[in-house]
Amino acid sequence: MPSYRLHYFPESGNSYKLALMLTLCGQTFEPVWTDFGGGVTRTPEWRRDVNAMGEIPVLEVDGERLTQTAPILLKLAKQFSRFGGETEQEQFELLRWLFWDNHKLTGYMATYRYFRTFTPSPDEHVLKHFRRRLDDFLSILEQHVQKNSFAIGERPTVADISMMAYLHYPADETGYDWAVSHPAINAWLGRMAQLPGWKSAYDLLPGKRLTHYAK
Repeated sequence: MPSYRLHYFPESGNSYKLALMLTLCGQTFEPVWTDFGGGVTRTPEWRRDVNAMGEIPVLEVDGERLTQTAPILLKLAKQFSRFGGETEQEQFELLRWLFWDNHKLTGYMATYRYFRTFTPSPDEHVLKHFRRRLDDFLSILEQHVQKNSFAIGERPTVADISMMAYLHYPADETGYDWAVSHPAINAWLGRMAQLPGWKSAYDLLPGKRLTHYAK
């Protein structure tokens, strides 16, 4: 079996995507906490030695460093024959929602949550802009999971793992109470949490936490 080392920090939803995927596939990994808040990923040394793109997460597989969460999820899905598309049509739908999530949902929620919760004086105009965009994207997901149990139909895929990661964090971080604002999303998150082996990010990813500023 391959050996895995995951470079992460607990608040990183992208790190959580890989930690959860490995866990749901019955794999263990060595956690490598990274001082993102201290700026280590922006140092020339870290970009030279760990990830030239300057991003977290990094997954080491038998010593080979892999970066960019979406292709790693797809690679793991193929390797373990789990959470992938079983037909050409399913694979297209999976990629459609995965790319939408990366560009829209994860992209905006990760940034909104970080500025809102983990920066001392966020610009209210910036937060308002991001919130408005997020509300639009969330309305799309809300309508979709009203009609579908998961992203591509009746079973979960890596698209669901990707979409749910940043949404599952506590309400005082995201600024959303899903049960009130988006009941279908809340129910979908509940279905994801029922998967055998599911754990939250803060249960899977130990280590020093970022300073929390949101009230």
